[in-house]
Amino acid sequence: TGTISSLQRQLEIQESQLRRTKSEKEMLQKKLREQEKQLQAMSTKFCSLREEQKHAEMMVAIEKENCSLRQVVTEQESKLAEQNKLIGELQRTLSQLQAEVLTSQHHIHKQQQAQEAIQSQAEKLQHRELQTRVALECITSRFERYRSKIIQATFSTAGSKPPQAEVTDEEVLEAMQKIINERMEFHQMLKQKGVK
Repeated sequence: TGTISSLQRQLEIQESQLRRTKSEKEMLQKKLREQEKQLQAMSTKFCSLREEQKHAEMMVAIEKENCSLRQVVTEQESKLAEQNKLIGELQRTLSQLQAEVLTSQHHIHKQQQAQEAIQSQAEKLQHRELQTRVALECITSRFERYRSKIIQATFSTAGSKPPQAEVTDEEVLEAMQKIINERMEFHQMLKQKGVK
């Protein structure tokens, strides 16, 4: 009986310890769950902070990139303005050159017309010159034939000596004048004698 009582007391003590242990275990589990919740909250907060930091870093990087892009855009706008200015100058130069080309073409057209007119006149003059040369050759030939006949008639009269060499126009005129004078004298002499 003493042993059983002793064992029962020990059992009660152990059961009490077990209950206390279970209670402590439940308390510890409760604390653990609370700590896990706190840890999860801290972890979530930390993640959120990291995300915010990443976001902030990303925003800084984006802002830097935006600043760089704005600088590039400014440079490109400046270059574009210079290009537009250059294009305007080139267009003005091109317009001037086109006007000069039109003026030159007009002058060239006028010069071509003038050259064609001069060439036409030159061709007409050449044609007239050819006609004049032909007429001159014809007249010269007729004159030579006429001169030859005059010389032949002049020096074939009685008492005239035929020329031995080329006769000049002055010599022909002198011979003709001599014949005319002689005829006039002969005619005068016949008039004086009453011969018709």
